[in-house]
Amino acid sequence: MDATAGTQLMPVLAQLIRVVRQTDAPDGLSLVALAVLRRLEAGGSGRISELARVERASQPGMTQLVGRLERADLVRRVPDPHDGRGVLVELTDGGRAQLARTQAGYAATLDTLLSRLDEDDRAAIAAALPALGRLVRADTPVRSA
Repeated sequence: MDATAGTQLMPVLAQLIRVVRQTDAPDGLSLVALAVLRRLEAGGSGRISELARVERASQPGMTQLVGRLERADLVRRVPDPHDGRGVLVELTDGGRAQLARTQAGYAATLDTLLSRLDEDDRAAIAAALPALGRLVRADTPVRSA
């Protein structure tokens, strides 16, 4: 791939993100709420301060969000086994079910878009998925020079 691949990929990704964001999330959850649920699903329980840091939210804002998610039975607070004073936030079965519904809705939206393409284009996208998956699984964020 040539040196302009990032430049070519960026507008396509931005448009795909826009399409997915316009898809209504079940129960009207915000994008930040969904990101927190996904993070808890992928990484396990975490402190509110850490969730705030990785989601680039304020700690008071994250505390309020966790409270709303807790009232909706999507997360619960549990004692930190390594620090008796600390509290962790973990995903509940309701949170897992919410994520599954949301993913299904997003997938249906993308499937509709993909169905509009010809077979060669769908095959090309399917062939690129493993490499794109490896690209986003990098442990360290990439910073531009």
